[in-house]
Amino acid sequence: MGGSVSCCISPRESPKIHRREVELEECPITTTEEVSEDTGTYLQHISDRELPDELAQETNPSDHPRASTLFLNKSQTDVREKRKSNYLNHQMSPGLLTKKYSSCSTIFLDDSTVSQPNLKSTIKCVALAMYYHIKNRDSNRSLDIFDEKKHPLTREKVPDDYAVVDPEHKLIYRFIRTLFSSAQLTAECAIVTLVYLERLLTYAEMDICPCNWKRIVLGAILLASKVWDDQAVWNVDYCQILKDITVEDMNEMERHFLELLQFNINVPASVYAKYYFDLRSLADDNNLSFPLEPLSNKRAQKLEAISRLCEDKYKDLSKSSMRRSASVDNMVGIKNSNAVLS
Repeated sequence: MGGSVSCCISPRESPKIHRREVELEECPITTTEEVSEDTGTYLQHISDRELPDELAQETNPSDHPRASTLFLNKSQTDVREKRKSNYLNHQMSPGLLTKKYSSCSTIFLDDSTVSQPNLKSTIKCVALAMYYHIKNRDSNRSLDIFDEKKHPLTREKVPDDYAVVDPEHKLIYRFIRTLFSSAQLTAECAIVTLVYLERLLTYAEMDICPCNWKRIVLGAILLASKVWDDQAVWNVDYCQILKDITVEDMNEMERHFLELLQFNINVPASVYAKYYFDLRSLADDNNLSFPLEPLSNKRAQKLEAISRLCEDKYKDLSKSSMRRSASVDNMVGIKNSNAVLS
């Protein structure tokens, strides 16, 4: 009747566990680990092994849109100190005095959007994010491939204190601006560069510090330009910008960068948008306002045309997806059919 098996086993015990105990008694296993008498050998389920990876991905800002960016967290300490200092001194920040505000007669808008960011302002914000990474780093963990003394970018002698003195924001900005202007890269590439940089720091468990920041930034720009731009810049082109670096060194650094990223070069749209808006928040906290211009008639007409186009597209999508229902006002002429009773 199918109940004979369950009668011979305890109600709390599974038939599979009973058969497994018989097999273990017949074929003993020699192992160095202690085996429990009740449960036998423990085999970890595949879901138990994958769960920590999923949790780690959710805490990684370069992969998950809900995780907070690393540079914004590192900058909060300095931002709080600046606000506290301004409060104690009862002085307003100089940047707030020159900031433009909209009024009833004039509306100020910047020319930076998430799809077309302002190049100069974006590079300044990315350089500032890297500055806070270096300044508020946890330690000095690094790899030899990114060490500037072991792999110099120029023939000039590397200073003895190259691994101690933190670079200023202007120095980082000039280095990135030189590469972007020479290679004619876009502002979107700068945001992707920051995504790859934070992904490298998370995956490789290393820090960006004075001894490696130039080569890490160069590797991130090199990879971002190839992934984002349609006409990518070759490694030999960067060797023309940085005269003293060799192609072999560039290739080796790119290969190590990809291996440390575990070849994960995907940047979702949600992650890109999060980094863009966090960079704007960083600019507001540090008085790096985007250039504002008064709204002209020509630009107002252009914005109105774009909004009307988006509205028409939304209406077409809503008509195709939603079922049209009858209005209550038009129910006067509707005739009711007689019910058929059986």
